[in-house]
Amino acid sequence: MAAFNLIIGVTGSVATIKLPLLVKTLMDLNETAQGYHFEIKIVCTEPAKHFFKQTDLPASCSVLDDATEWDKWKGRGDEVVHIELGKWAHMMIIAPLDANTLAKIAQGICDNLLTSTVRAWDMSKPLLFCPAMNTRMWEHPITSTQVTTLKWWGYEEVPPTSKTLMCGDTGIGAMAEVDTIVERIKLIADSKLGI
Repeated sequence: MAAFNLIIGVTGSVATIKLPLLVKTLMDLNETAQGYHFEIKIVCTEPAKHFFKQTDLPASCSVLDDATEWDKWKGRGDEVVHIELGKWAHMMIIAPLDANTLAKIAQGICDNLLTSTVRAWDMSKPLLFCPAMNTRMWEHPITSTQVTTLKWWGYEEVPPTSKTLMCGDTGIGAMAEVDTIVERIKLIADSKLGI
């Protein structure tokens, strides 16, 4: 059974509360005869930590943050985490991708572990992003420009859906359902591993 190394990036959107379900759904696939085995590393922004607990994730999932980057590097020759992550991974997905991190990535800003990993990403490898934000933020003109930029680079969007959001507003902006995201990941894993 082939290992499929997956980075899941999470950002400061309330949709990060779905991270444990996303990981569990992917890990459950490891118990079936898929022909591959997901190895998962979580890369989170500082605001994302507000929405999940590491204890809600399997012990086999590493959770990496900005401190991980700096704890590993003391001098020349030491591991540079955002570079090593890109070498390790077969694929990256950012679920959810909040408005702030979307804006940073579209502008090439790399001021944390997640955005640095994206900036150093091997463009021959798949990167999926799942926007999640308030409807007003989603409908702001800059958002479509930023999403178009990421897609033009070759990143693949898993579009948001319309529903009643956590704030009580109803409209487009909710992260895609976990099952939808998992299906996209499976399709890519199948094609990459020739299954």
